[in-house]
Amino acid sequence: MIQRCKRGQAVALALLLLGCAGQEAAEAPEGARPNVVLILADDLGYGDVHALNPGSTLPTPYLDALADEGLLFTDAHSPSAVCTPTRYGLLTGRYAWRTRLERGVLGGYSAPLLEPERPTLATRLDALGYRTAAIGKWHLGMQLPFLDESTADRTPWNGDPGVDYEGTITDGPLQHGFDECFGVTGSLDMPPYVFVRDDHFEGQPTDEQPAQPFPHFVRRGPRTEDFSTEDALDRVITEARAFLTRAAEEDAPFFLYLPLTAPHKPTQPHPRFRGSTALGEYGDFVRQVDWSIGQVLSALETNGQSQDTLVIVTSDNGSYMRRLSDVEAPDHVERSSVQAYHPTRHRSNGPLRGTKADIWEAGHRVPLLVRWPGHVAAGGTSSEAVCLTDVYATVADAFALTLTDAEAEDSLSFLGVLQGEGAPRGAPIVHHSVAGMFAIREGRWKLVCGNGSGGREAPKGAPFAEPFQLYDLDADLGETTDLAAEHPEVVRRLYAKLEELRSEGRSAPARSPSGS
Repeated sequence: MIQRCKRGQAVALALLLLGCAGQEAAEAPEGARPNVVLILADDLGYGDVHALNPGSTLPTPYLDALADEGLLFTDAHSPSAVCTPTRYGLLTGRYAWRTRLERGVLGGYSAPLLEPERPTLATRLDALGYRTAAIGKWHLGMQLPFLDESTADRTPWNGDPGVDYEGTITDGPLQHGFDECFGVTGSLDMPPYVFVRDDHFEGQPTDEQPAQPFPHFVRRGPRTEDFSTEDALDRVITEARAFLTRAAEEDAPFFLYLPLTAPHKPTQPHPRFRGSTALGEYGDFVRQVDWSIGQVLSALETNGQSQDTLVIVTSDNGSYMRRLSDVEAPDHVERSSVQAYHPTRHRSNGPLRGTKADIWEAGHRVPLLVRWPGHVAAGGTSSEAVCLTDVYATVADAFALTLTDAEAEDSLSFLGVLQGEGAPRGAPIVHHSVAGMFAIREGRWKLVCGNGSGGREAPKGAPFAEPFQLYDLDADLGETTDLAAEHPEVVRRLYAKLEELRSEGRSAPARSPSGS
């Protein structure tokens, strides 16, 4: 196939630039290569997973079972408090604020964020002979075909900038290590409402999707007749299960990257899940997400793949469901249009301060569950701080792959943690908000380099505007007490470290050019 050749050329170029083409087969013996399933929920909060929030009435039996069968992290973080930059960091092991995207997210029509020569988890595993697939929400930009390239506006959040839906997508998942892909270009609330398969759109939009308010929030834009937001998650899971069935018929190991479309807005569970919780449409939607993950795990079991598969389940950032402080005001249960819960009913972000997009913990502390039979002990919990950028180096470490300075600049392996060794991360974690506010975490201390949330909660503040905020997360997980005035030496030290990590272009230790 032409697509396969184009993608293969990009992989070969990336490996040539890394100086390690041809090394992988010797570094990772065939018998040591598990399958990899990486599931990225969209806006699933820390407190939405019952195993992390035992007082919750929201059932997540499949996620809880996964925690019983593997390792549950209580101090895991997305590299950003919003989705596009986290996806970049997860697939590349590099913070997205080092790219052109210094704040915000991409839209459904945006140009690619992944650089042509940038290695990804998919390019590295593809080079090992893995069958690779990306199914779900891409949201890393694509080079879409336009009817008039000279006047095309790739930045609209509504409408249609003139896409040629019969043309070829020349930069997407296929050009970044994936053999096949299916899903949507951006979030499910962003046009175009047309599914993408490999390098083309599946249909010609004939309808205009009107804008709708929360909870079924979507923006105005073109839609195909058969595109249904309430059916989208089911469609993604059906495609994922079909991929796993096909992969079971082949000898090659596989890598399934499964970025779900939910529980991100539109908060629209399938009708069969409506009323399945006492927490309104959002609660029902989380219930559907849990069931959907269970369907993937069930497919692995049915196909005899469970024992040979490394499963990683996490979220791109915290939940958008706020904690309502006014006890007299209606919440989401009483009025579905309210994007908040009374804390006595549910805390989507658990005890954490803030919400999605914020620099505070609710923005970026996320669920992380890892199951790898025979390698990760069942039923464990880890309090070691890790970042989703670390998945890249961890997979490389597990496969005995060498990394160079040309890749995964912000990725540190937590393979030792998976194997029961409580080794702290070898570098601070850098957090980033939707507005570009930074924070740095080292041990118990977290320094917020700004004077607010940097996101949606008040006060929003501004990046690097003083006074900075300092929190002792060991004693104050809810970030209620600012200790900056009491510990100016910690503020100075962490700020200097942040500036060093920003200017050096990496936070992982330097590696030799050859990767040795």
